[in-house]
Amino acid sequence: MSERSASSSSYTTISGEYRHEIEIKRSRFITVLRRSETEDQARELVADLRREFHDARHHCSAFVLAPDRSVQRSNDDGEPSGTAGAPMLDALLRRDTTRGVADLSDIAAVVVRYFGGVLLGAGGLVRAYSESVSQAMATAPEVRRQRMKLYAVPAAHTEAGRLENELRTAGTVVLGSDYSGTGARLRVALEDVPEVVAAFRQQLAALTSGGPDPEPLGTEWVDLP
Repeated sequence: MSERSASSSSYTTISGEYRHEIEIKRSRFITVLRRSETEDQARELVADLRREFHDARHHCSAFVLAPDRSVQRSNDDGEPSGTAGAPMLDALLRRDTTRGVADLSDIAAVVVRYFGGVLLGAGGLVRAYSESVSQAMATAPEVRRQRMKLYAVPAAHTEAGRLENELRTAGTVVLGSDYSGTGARLRVALEDVPEVVAAFRQQLAALTSGGPDPEPLGTEWVDLP
């Protein structure tokens, strides 16, 4: 298992929200995962579940945020110290994604526990909370995010559809098209590498018979298809 460095230009997250439940010695462990890009969004998940599962004894949480995973928080919410939030956070940090590396971020996890009357002990709680998050992660489709250079490609109304199709077929990430009375602008995302940008300019010139150059729009993190 290898963790990516802070200088990496890509990482893995999830889309939306996913739920999974397990039962251990009559205690219910309901795990909810939600994509969260800020601490406020992560804490909103905790608040939402406190309202939804208001009669549960514990709402333990962990979240990892930012491309470099620099924001990491966990909370035991009444469980013995270190038996809930920490193992949940560890499960997120150590999760190997489909890329074969542990690079999961922008994700919040909450485990709602309904006590079943049987004490699990410290070791049992650690295993239960860790396994709850790990099993939930196995059900959540992954989304890869990459730092990309964005460009606007001008095109005539009559050419926009053909050009978009040609670019997508060639593997270019097309984020969408904007239409106005004077024409269309295709928004594309390119890997932030000079050679990739140069190759795209050549490709675009061939597709448009030497048409206008793409307009730089800056650099952003983009969900890859």
